[in-house]
Amino acid sequence: MRVSLLQMQPVSGDVAANLEKIGQAAKAASAMGATLLIAPELATSGYALGKQFEAVAEGRDGKTVETLSRLASDTGIAICVGFPERDGEVVYNSSVLVRPDGTNEFYRKGHLYGPAERAAFRPGSEQPVVFDLLGMKTAMIICYDVEFPEYVRTAALAGAELLLVPTALPVGEISRRIAEQVVPTRALENGIFILYADLCGAEGETGYCGRSVIVGPDGDEIARAGLGETLLVADIDPAGYDECRRQNPYLEERRTELYRLG
Repeated sequence: MRVSLLQMQPVSGDVAANLEKIGQAAKAASAMGATLLIAPELATSGYALGKQFEAVAEGRDGKTVETLSRLASDTGIAICVGFPERDGEVVYNSSVLVRPDGTNEFYRKGHLYGPAERAAFRPGSEQPVVFDLLGMKTAMIICYDVEFPEYVRTAALAGAELLLVPTALPVGEISRRIAEQVVPTRALENGIFILYADLCGAEGETGYCGRSVIVGPDGDEIARAGLGETLLVADIDPAGYDECRRQNPYLEERRTELYRLG
């Protein structure tokens, strides 16, 4: 399975410009034989909008999802993108997975990071759902979610082999360690592939870490971005990691009677 990951500089508040950028990446990825493209958290709107999310948030039947669905159909690849989702008077930090056949999946971020996110969004209240994507059991979470080991383990126990993680990781020393250490650890300890797609550059005073990565179930990097805009393309093969899972059978050898989780 050939996958692709877009690390992008968002145009703050300009949905049309961001969708155009995602569209160009989808066409390029398709031309290179990819069957999946993942873009960052809130890639359609930009991340540092504050109260402006009220103005750009759309429902699941809005123009943003319609445009992405048409793009998936035209390019023949599945596309996962973060967007601000409106549901009545409530706004969620969400992601959508659109397939070329017109079907889609949605996810609402469960762990909101910092006062700005908590002021703009309501947290999701459902666990990650595992769905079929090109023959792989797949789940979506968003950014801060991946930093909670129990949450990623929940998806893995539900059967996920591939985890899609749109991200807006801010600049900082701790952020760098999340991208370079925490994400590979989550892949290893759960025996799954992780596609971690970050924003880059800056929106006003908010700078992004970049360092997006595609990680295998052994925790090794398959492809890693630097600090600027990048389109990563890589092949992933679940069968190629059978020996890794035999050596590290964490999911099968858990002793839940010993774990007290508050």
